[in-house]
Amino acid sequence: MAHATSGAAAATESDFLLQAYTRLRQAVTDQTTSPANPNNILPSAATLTTSHIIPHLLSSAPPPLKTPESLSPHYYGFVTGAVLPIAEAADNLVTALDQNVQVHFPPSGPWTHSASTAVEAAALDMLVALLHLEPRAHHRHGNNDGATSVWRGKTFTTGATAANILGLACGREAVVGRRLAAAAAATGSSSTVSVSVAEAGLLEACRAAGVRGIRVLTSMGHSSLGKAASVVGLGRASVREGEGEPWRLDLDAVQRELAGAEAEGVVSIVVVSAGEVNTGRFATGLLDMPKLRSLADRYGAWIHVDGAFGLFARALPRTDEFLSLHASAAGLELADSIAADGHKLLNVPYDTGIFLCRDASILTQVCSNPNAAYLSSPGDADAILSPLNIGLENSRRFRALPVYAVLLSEGRQGIAAMLSRMVLLARAIATFVRDSEHYEWLPSADASLESTYIVVLFRATDAALNEGLVDRINSTGKMFVSGTKWDGKKAVRIAVGSWRVHVEKDAAVVREVLTAVADGR
Repeated sequence: MAHATSGAAAATESDFLLQAYTRLRQAVTDQTTSPANPNNILPSAATLTTSHIIPHLLSSAPPPLKTPESLSPHYYGFVTGAVLPIAEAADNLVTALDQNVQVHFPPSGPWTHSASTAVEAAALDMLVALLHLEPRAHHRHGNNDGATSVWRGKTFTTGATAANILGLACGREAVVGRRLAAAAAATGSSSTVSVSVAEAGLLEACRAAGVRGIRVLTSMGHSSLGKAASVVGLGRASVREGEGEPWRLDLDAVQRELAGAEAEGVVSIVVVSAGEVNTGRFATGLLDMPKLRSLADRYGAWIHVDGAFGLFARALPRTDEFLSLHASAAGLELADSIAADGHKLLNVPYDTGIFLCRDASILTQVCSNPNAAYLSSPGDADAILSPLNIGLENSRRFRALPVYAVLLSEGRQGIAAMLSRMVLLARAIATFVRDSEHYEWLPSADASLESTYIVVLFRATDAALNEGLVDRINSTGKMFVSGTKWDGKKAVRIAVGSWRVHVEKDAAVVREVLTAVADGR
């Protein structure tokens, strides 16, 4: 069920959180001390599936509202989300349950070793549905049946940085693996087929495949992409930025790079930035992804989407005012892997990242945790994969529960409304900046407002004021922004990411602050 935000709701927030945690904690206590659980060793299935806890909580929940790094809707620093109260309550339950989500065991009899993996799989499937990432029925990639219905490789991570590491690791595995298969077919050798990056290491696998290098092609990639390239052994120098409009992926240039790389014995990973961090703009447009998919298939490349916050544009209402954003985020379901952050626009606690991989076998090849019989899972009829075999960690929190609670509480309509408020506030701020004689709207004053997502980039027209603009704004204590650079000059970035947004009231605060700073007040 979706809840509308209001001032009255905020007033009841503390009561809700107190009652929610009391109720959740009591439910855990009841389950672990009940006659049905006399030995208090394993919780019953009902406890961890939250079949009676979360729905009961939602039945009396007020509008779900709250923030982590700031208790104000006027925190616009970096791209930081907030925490819905239902997510905070669920996160408290995560601590109370203290689950290590690593091995999936199917339920057996009245007991379950851990249903957290089932909740996690359900939450990820709900996210795939929310973001309209179901592959198109006629798209064929990686199999011969003409369609795939789910992203089989899916897991929660610490954030989009970890998800980008997984994306490049899977991409590295796949692009070298395709060359290994081609080499085996050409020579008739069966020994080459058994070689992989995961087993033999990057150098040996590339040698066996005849690969001279691995290149990462992108446009204005996030800084974490360079870190990911370093971690997986590709090196920061492997990341190549496109030319032209900085955030756009020039597909003609990509084609030239892919063709040239093939001739040089170099394989490629293409990273699509869905939501460039300074401007919030998207690397691709309405018709770009099908063309990119065709190019990747032709040259054996891997497509990874860094959609830390931009991916959630796909959950906006499909109304005229958001058509431009839907066009910018169109076709992302055609990628091989996707990274996103829940702790940004979904408004769940840190640290909650999301990684989706179309080919689960590639992900398990990279992350499989071998030679540990005590961690093996029995045959699994529902085919849920053990998280330790599809992620970076063997030990981690039950990150899925706050996500699951928010998706149940808000539903598609509530999340769409929350995202709409963020975008409309950003556009109201952009309109003020664009029309002000004191400020320069970036990247260009003639850009379309409909292209504005949740980030507003600008600088002061007065050079002296611009030098200290971030500090001047933040010293008012009425709002907080982050500083960055654009075209080599200082700039200010406002990123709207809180469910607390009230478009008219918050836009008025921003206008008042920016006007006062420009006037020297």
